[in-house]
Amino acid sequence: MGYRKLLPLAAAYITLAAFASTAAGQDWPTRPVTMVVPFAAGGPIDTLGRVLQPYLSESLGQQVIIENQPGGGGMVGSLRVSQAAADSHMFVLGSIGTHAISQSMHKKPSYNSQTDFQPVTLVADAPLVLLVRKDLPANSLKEFMAYAKANQAKMQHGSGGTGTSSHVGCVLLNQTIGAKIVHVPYRGGGPAMQDLVGGRIDFICNYISTAIPVTKNGQAKVLATLAGARASAFPDVPTADEQGLKDFDISAWNAIFMPRSTPPELVAKLNAAVTKALDNPALQKRLDDIGLIPAMPARRGPAFLKSYVAGEVKKWAEPVKDSGIAVD
Repeated sequence: MGYRKLLPLAAAYITLAAFASTAAGQDWPTRPVTMVVPFAAGGPIDTLGRVLQPYLSESLGQQVIIENQPGGGGMVGSLRVSQAAADSHMFVLGSIGTHAISQSMHKKPSYNSQTDFQPVTLVADAPLVLLVRKDLPANSLKEFMAYAKANQAKMQHGSGGTGTSSHVGCVLLNQTIGAKIVHVPYRGGGPAMQDLVGGRIDFICNYISTAIPVTKNGQAKVLATLAGARASAFPDVPTADEQGLKDFDISAWNAIFMPRSTPPELVAKLNAAVTKALDNPALQKRLDDIGLIPAMPARRGPAFLKSYVAGEVKKWAEPVKDSGIAVD
């Protein structure tokens, strides 16, 4: 067949492929969608996933199924999603730990958070709080700092895993107050919280959602909000800044990412579904109840998330390096 005859045929194939891609985007999802939560059940990111699940199922028109896949500070489950097929009905509920801190925490990260995923949308900001065991002899940040410096050799702080916001948050707090305290990593915030309630660790720097149930039951105490503003869930708890740690401000965030090979049409469909869910007043109230701040409309686009992740990776590189907590 001659070159001139091949041109119309090639053009037809290109047109057909483009049509098929568009059609796939219009039809997606055609079956239940898997939300990979890369941490153990019961932790703060798992809690967010389960709050988001019914609203996202409704806006997608397909059931969203949660799969917990902990390990590596959230990197195991995230890596799985990054490598999934182009037409995958799968996404990961990532975090500042999985997609920002991890990139400088490891000398050779198992993925590049900026090139190995398709960013979909920022979901929520998550202020952190200092949560201590109920019988720790301190009822304010000032008392905690004095106790920690005097007892640092025998104290332990937990986290949802090495490189997570709960890990780095406490490391920065320890550095600021001048205490060296042993870190105990868990496979998620849920298991860490169980040991805090059981008195096996002394404190944790974690999402507000993990603090609400245990403080209501008197199983633990919140001594400070680590973000720049007081939390609506704990309006009477002063910030670290208010209690003497000037300009101390640590917040986490959560966002949704799809596999790196995902076509733009599918990214747009999931983005629209999450946006619709976040616009629901009922979901907004649920998020507020667990201390999360829903992303504003201007911060929900894939382009914004791509730029935001790049900025966060750069922002945390120096603090992680200075903390000496890099692994590998």
